[in-house]
Amino acid sequence: MKIEIWSDVVCPWCYIGKRRLESALEELDGDAEVEVVWRSFELDPSAPTEPEESLAHALATKYGMSPDQARGMMAHMAQTASQEGLEMNFDRPRGGNTLDAHRLLHLAAEKGVQSPMKERLFRAYMTEGRSVSNRGELAALAGEVGLDADEVRTTLESDQFTADVRRDQARARELGVRGVPYFLVDERLAVSGAQPPELLLKALRTPP
Repeated sequence: MKIEIWSDVVCPWCYIGKRRLESALEELDGDAEVEVVWRSFELDPSAPTEPEESLAHALATKYGMSPDQARGMMAHMAQTASQEGLEMNFDRPRGGNTLDAHRLLHLAAEKGVQSPMKERLFRAYMTEGRSVSNRGELAALAGEVGLDADEVRTTLESDQFTADVRRDQARARELGVRGVPYFLVDERLAVSGAQPPELLLKALRTPP
Protein backbone atom coordinates (compact mmCIF):
# COMPACT_ATOMS: atom_id res chain seq x y z
CA MET A 1 0.00 0.00 0.00
CA LYS A 2 1.33 3.40 -0.98
CA ILE A 3 0.15 6.49 0.89
CA GLU A 4 1.09 9.84 -0.60
CA ILE A 5 0.57 12.87 1.64
CA TRP A 6 0.59 16.46 0.46
CA SER A 7 1.40 18.76 3.35
CA ASP A 8 3.46 21.72 4.53
CA VAL A 9 5.80 21.73 7.51
CA VAL A 10 4.28 24.97 8.84
CA CYS A 11 0.75 23.51 8.79
CA PRO A 12 -0.47 22.55 12.29
CA TRP A 13 -3.25 20.35 10.91
CA CYS A 14 -0.64 18.47 8.87
CA TYR A 15 1.27 17.59 12.03
CA ILE A 16 -1.96 16.43 13.67
CA GLY A 17 -2.82 14.48 10.52
CA LYS A 18 0.55 12.72 10.67
CA ARG A 19 -0.12 11.55 14.22
CA ARG A 20 -3.64 10.41 13.36
CA LEU A 21 -2.35 8.45 10.38
CA GLU A 22 0.24 6.79 12.59
CA SER A 23 -2.54 5.80 15.00
CA ALA A 24 -4.52 4.33 12.11
CA LEU A 25 -1.51 2.42 10.80
CA GLU A 26 -0.99 0.84 14.22
CA GLU A 27 -4.44 -0.74 13.87
CA LEU A 28 -3.74 -2.24 10.44
CA ASP A 29 -2.98 -5.91 10.12
CA GLY A 30 0.66 -6.57 10.79
CA ASP A 31 1.28 -8.10 7.39
CA ALA A 32 0.27 -4.95 5.53
CA GLU A 33 3.26 -3.34 3.84
CA VAL A 34 2.86 0.44 3.81
CA GLU A 35 4.98 2.99 1.98
CA VAL A 36 4.46 6.60 3.07
CA VAL A 37 5.62 9.31 0.66
CA TRP A 38 5.53 12.98 1.66
CA ARG A 39 4.63 15.32 -1.19
CA SER A 40 5.36 19.04 -1.34
CA PHE A 41 2.69 21.69 -0.80
CA GLU A 42 3.50 25.32 0.02
CA LEU A 43 0.76 27.10 1.92
CA ASP A 44 2.31 30.46 1.09
CA PRO A 45 5.00 30.40 -1.61
CA SER A 46 5.45 34.16 -1.20
CA ALA A 47 6.23 33.95 2.53
CA PRO A 48 9.51 35.64 3.50
CA THR A 49 12.47 33.67 4.76
CA GLU A 50 12.84 35.88 7.81
CA PRO A 51 9.76 36.76 9.91
CA GLU A 52 8.48 40.28 9.36
CA GLU A 53 5.74 40.18 11.99
CA SER A 54 4.38 37.96 14.74
CA LEU A 55 2.46 34.85 13.79
CA ALA A 56 -0.67 36.29 15.40
CA HIS A 57 -0.50 39.41 13.21
CA ALA A 58 0.23 37.34 10.12
CA LEU A 59 -2.81 35.14 10.74
CA ALA A 60 -4.97 38.15 11.54
CA THR A 61 -4.03 39.70 8.22
CA LYS A 62 -4.56 36.48 6.28
CA TYR A 63 -7.96 35.66 7.74
CA GLY A 64 -9.31 39.15 8.36
CA MET A 65 -9.50 38.91 12.15
CA SER A 66 -8.04 40.75 15.11
CA PRO A 67 -4.72 39.68 16.66
CA ASP A 68 -6.62 38.62 19.79
CA GLN A 69 -8.87 36.40 17.70
CA ALA A 70 -5.81 34.94 16.00
CA ARG A 71 -4.23 34.20 19.38
CA GLY A 72 -7.44 32.47 20.43
CA MET A 73 -7.34 30.38 17.28
CA MET A 74 -3.74 29.38 18.03
CA ALA A 75 -4.64 28.45 21.60
CA HIS A 76 -7.46 26.24 20.33
CA MET A 77 -5.10 24.60 17.86
CA ALA A 78 -2.55 23.92 20.60
CA GLN A 79 -5.28 22.31 22.71
CA THR A 80 -6.37 20.10 19.80
CA ALA A 81 -2.76 19.08 19.20
CA SER A 82 -2.27 18.16 22.86
CA GLN A 83 -5.02 15.56 22.52
CA GLU A 84 -2.78 13.84 19.97
CA GLY A 85 0.25 14.02 22.25
CA LEU A 86 1.75 17.00 20.43
CA GLU A 87 3.06 20.22 21.91
CA MET A 88 2.61 23.35 19.82
CA ASN A 89 4.07 26.71 20.78
CA PHE A 90 3.01 29.67 18.68
CA ASP A 91 4.56 32.46 20.73
CA ARG A 92 7.80 32.76 18.76
CA PRO A 93 8.07 34.41 15.33
CA ARG A 94 9.83 32.35 12.75
CA GLY A 95 10.31 32.32 8.99
CA GLY A 96 7.59 30.67 6.98
CA ASN A 97 8.92 30.09 3.46
CA THR A 98 9.17 26.33 3.04
CA LEU A 99 10.62 25.72 -0.44
CA ASP A 100 14.03 24.72 0.95
CA ALA A 101 12.40 22.49 3.57
CA HIS A 102 10.53 20.64 0.82
CA ARG A 103 13.72 20.32 -1.22
CA LEU A 104 15.39 18.86 1.87
CA LEU A 105 12.57 16.33 2.20
CA HIS A 106 13.21 15.14 -1.35
CA LEU A 107 16.88 14.65 -0.50
CA ALA A 108 15.85 12.78 2.64
CA ALA A 109 13.62 10.54 0.52
CA GLU A 110 16.63 9.59 -1.62
CA LYS A 111 18.51 8.69 1.56
CA GLY A 112 15.66 6.67 3.07
CA VAL A 113 14.91 9.02 5.99
CA GLN A 114 12.06 11.14 4.66
CA SER A 115 9.56 10.38 7.44
CA PRO A 116 12.06 11.06 10.26
CA MET A 117 13.03 14.29 8.50
CA LYS A 118 9.39 15.32 8.20
CA GLU A 119 8.82 14.65 11.88
CA ARG A 120 11.92 16.63 12.84
CA LEU A 121 10.84 19.63 10.75
CA PHE A 122 7.35 19.58 12.25
CA ARG A 123 8.70 19.47 15.80
CA ALA A 124 11.31 22.14 15.11
CA TYR A 125 8.71 24.57 13.82
CA MET A 126 5.65 23.76 15.92
CA THR A 127 7.23 22.90 19.25
CA GLU A 128 10.66 24.50 19.36
CA GLY A 129 9.93 27.69 17.41
CA ARG A 130 12.89 27.16 15.09
CA SER A 131 13.05 28.44 11.55
CA VAL A 132 12.44 25.97 8.75
CA SER A 133 13.52 28.61 6.23
CA ASN A 134 17.07 29.19 7.41
CA ARG A 135 19.47 26.91 5.55
CA GLY A 136 21.84 26.62 8.49
CA GLU A 137 18.98 25.46 10.71
CA LEU A 138 17.84 23.00 8.06
CA ALA A 139 21.33 21.51 7.78
CA ALA A 140 21.54 21.13 11.56
CA LEU A 141 18.13 19.47 11.74
CA ALA A 142 19.06 17.16 8.87
CA GLY A 143 22.20 16.11 10.71
CA GLU A 144 20.03 14.95 13.60
CA VAL A 145 18.31 12.35 11.41
CA GLY A 146 21.53 11.05 9.90
CA LEU A 147 21.98 13.22 6.81
CA ASP A 148 25.35 14.79 6.06
CA ALA A 149 25.04 18.46 7.00
CA ASP A 150 27.64 19.54 4.43
CA GLU A 151 25.78 17.72 1.67
CA VAL A 152 22.56 19.39 2.77
CA ARG A 153 24.16 22.83 2.64
CA THR A 154 25.55 22.15 -0.84
CA THR A 155 22.17 20.89 -2.02
CA LEU A 156 20.30 23.90 -0.68
CA GLU A 157 22.76 26.32 -2.23
CA SER A 158 21.91 24.81 -5.62
CA ASP A 159 18.52 24.44 -7.26
CA GLN A 160 18.51 20.66 -6.80
CA PHE A 161 15.07 19.14 -6.12
CA THR A 162 13.23 22.37 -6.97
CA ALA A 163 11.78 20.64 -10.03
CA ASP A 164 10.63 17.76 -7.82
CA VAL A 165 8.81 20.17 -5.54
CA ARG A 166 7.12 21.78 -8.54
CA ARG A 167 6.06 18.36 -9.86
CA ASP A 168 4.41 17.56 -6.53
CA GLN A 169 2.59 20.87 -6.63
CA ALA A 170 1.47 20.32 -10.22
CA ARG A 171 0.13 16.90 -9.28
CA ALA A 172 -1.77 18.48 -6.40
CA ARG A 173 -3.44 20.87 -8.84
CA GLU A 174 -4.37 17.93 -11.09
CA LEU A 175 -5.98 16.21 -8.12
CA GLY A 176 -7.86 19.36 -7.14
CA VAL A 177 -6.16 19.67 -3.76
CA ARG A 178 -7.44 22.79 -2.02
CA GLY A 179 -6.09 22.21 1.47
CA VAL A 180 -3.71 19.99 3.37
CA PRO A 181 -3.12 17.41 4.66
CA TYR A 182 -4.31 15.43 1.66
CA PHE A 183 -3.90 11.65 1.61
CA LEU A 184 -3.92 9.57 -1.56
CA VAL A 185 -4.00 5.80 -1.10
CA ASP A 186 -2.70 3.71 -4.00
CA GLU A 187 -3.64 6.51 -6.42
CA ARG A 188 -7.30 5.57 -6.07
CA LEU A 189 -8.72 6.78 -2.76
CA ALA A 190 -8.34 10.30 -1.38
CA VAL A 191 -8.89 11.65 2.12
CA SER A 192 -8.72 15.38 2.71
CA GLY A 193 -7.96 16.94 6.07
CA ALA A 194 -6.68 15.69 9.43
CA GLN A 195 -9.45 13.15 9.80
CA PRO A 196 -9.87 10.97 12.92
CA PRO A 197 -7.84 7.74 12.97
CA GLU A 198 -10.95 5.59 12.62
CA LEU A 199 -11.91 7.32 9.37
CA LEU A 200 -8.38 6.98 8.02
CA LEU A 201 -8.35 3.32 9.02
CA LYS A 202 -11.61 2.74 7.18
CA ALA A 203 -10.08 4.29 4.06
CA LEU A 204 -6.95 2.16 4.37
CA ARG A 205 -9.06 -1.00 4.69
CA THR A 206 -11.27 -0.18 1.69
CA PRO A 207 -10.68 -2.92 -0.88
CA PRO A 208 -9.55 -1.93 -4.39
